[in-house]
Amino acid sequence: MTSRTRRGPYVCGIDAAMDVVSGKWKSLILWELNNYGTRRFGELKRGLPGVSEKMLIQHLREMEEDGLIHREVYREVPPRVEYSLTEHGSSLNDALGPLGVWGSARVKRLAADASTAPA
Repeated sequence: MTSRTRRGPYVCGIDAAMDVVSGKWKSLILWELNNYGTRRFGELKRGLPGVSEKMLIQHLREMEEDGLIHREVYREVPPRVEYSLTEHGSSLNDALGPLGVWGSARVKRLAADASTAPA
């Protein structure tokens, strides 16, 4: 496993939470696994357009280390690896739900502002 440097001691709960979800792709990985269930690496990569293989591998390792996802390796030829949310990951995804609602409202507000702005 990778060994990440934690910033702690944490100032507050938000600080500790942001340490776990830091990175552009982690919340989207949580969303993908929550919406589609267990996924293989290639399925995750296709579901996250723009993510590099290196970044996806790095984030998956960190999320596994943090207990957010479970990595199951099947001893087959060729090897098969599947990723799924843990209970801890599901609870984080639930906590991020209101942030997603806030973000959707922001997107609508920005679109409305853009349509009423003078040209």
